[in-house]
Amino acid sequence: MPPKDYYAALGVRRDASPEEIKRAYRKLARELHPDVNPDAAAQQRFRDVSAAYEVLSDPAKREIVDLGGDPLAPRGGGNPGQPFTMGFQDIMDAFFGGGAGGGGSRAPRSRKRAGADALIRLDLDLAEAAFGVSREFTVDTAVMCTECWGAGTAPDTQPVTCEGCAGRGEVQSVQRSFLGQVMTSRPCGACGGFGAVIPHPCAACAGDGRVRSRRTITVKVPAGVEEGMRIRLTGQGEVGPGGGPPGDLYVEVHERPHEFFTREGDDLHCEVTLPMTAAALGTSTKLATLDGEEQLDIGPGTQSGTVITLRARGVPRLRSTTRGDLHVHVSVSTPTRLDAEQEGLLRRLATLRDEERPEAAVRSSGLFSRLWGSR
Repeated sequence: MPPKDYYAALGVRRDASPEEIKRAYRKLARELHPDVNPDAAAQQRFRDVSAAYEVLSDPAKREIVDLGGDPLAPRGGGNPGQPFTMGFQDIMDAFFGGGAGGGGSRAPRSRKRAGADALIRLDLDLAEAAFGVSREFTVDTAVMCTECWGAGTAPDTQPVTCEGCAGRGEVQSVQRSFLGQVMTSRPCGACGGFGAVIPHPCAACAGDGRVRSRRTITVKVPAGVEEGMRIRLTGQGEVGPGGGPPGDLYVEVHERPHEFFTREGDDLHCEVTLPMTAAALGTSTKLATLDGEEQLDIGPGTQSGTVITLRARGVPRLRSTTRGDLHVHVSVSTPTRLDAEQEGLLRRLATLRDEERPEAAVRSSGLFSRLWGSR
């Protein structure tokens, strides 16, 4: 069976940097994590993506992939039928002391490796995002195995030195090339480069040193967070293989739409509709804000489109004691149905104001005014 294409699984080039590989994994993990996407196909894809990241984030495993192998494939040693591919490091080791007996031999890999980061989504109301909130939620992540405490071995057993590499974690071979006979060193296929094997793995974790578990975490959301912001919980992510240090947990904030307010940064906007008479004469009305009900004063002669700004009635600024503003957009409503008495009163008002046949005030500017003026 041909080795898996871990680069294609993450959608990165073969010469991608570690930072590019990490960014690609985080992007896919956000879309495919079981807490976000419960679809069975997405969960399988998430497992494939996680395996690809585990391989490509490990320099030793990535080297195996670049040499044409599969570090996660079960095998007892090298593959004689696999064509030999010599990397630049192998050539340098051969000419400058690498390989058996040289100073460039690699040390056995540690089974304990850092864990991956995790990402969850948190939906908040506008008031919760504005003033902050504490939330408890359940996450499903890898945690330390409490049966072996990360060792991966069954009780009263220990790892044993690998016979294939004598504990070095690598094996040497001599290959013919255009340079002549070249000695190369590769991670041992029998032990995976660890220098030791676990003949009796832990029954709880199958030798991985970690198990999946659901746990409850409390996150404190600070006041003023916005859509798409992430809160980092250090050390609350996935525990690494072999009981390695955990990654971080990122909580991504998503703000639900509000019934009345729209948010632009720290400012809030809302619309108030007034009858024509109230806008003409002026009035006071009650307005619901994030701080409770307040009185809004409308001056006489207020026009449709007028914006009334209430200072410091918006959203608190993140890590600050100041707040944004609340902008109230006034819309004047013209009556569409009048009874005889109301129509008579309006006609009387129009007569008093000499507005029975008003001339429309047309204002032109820009392109249309220039075209009209050129005639």
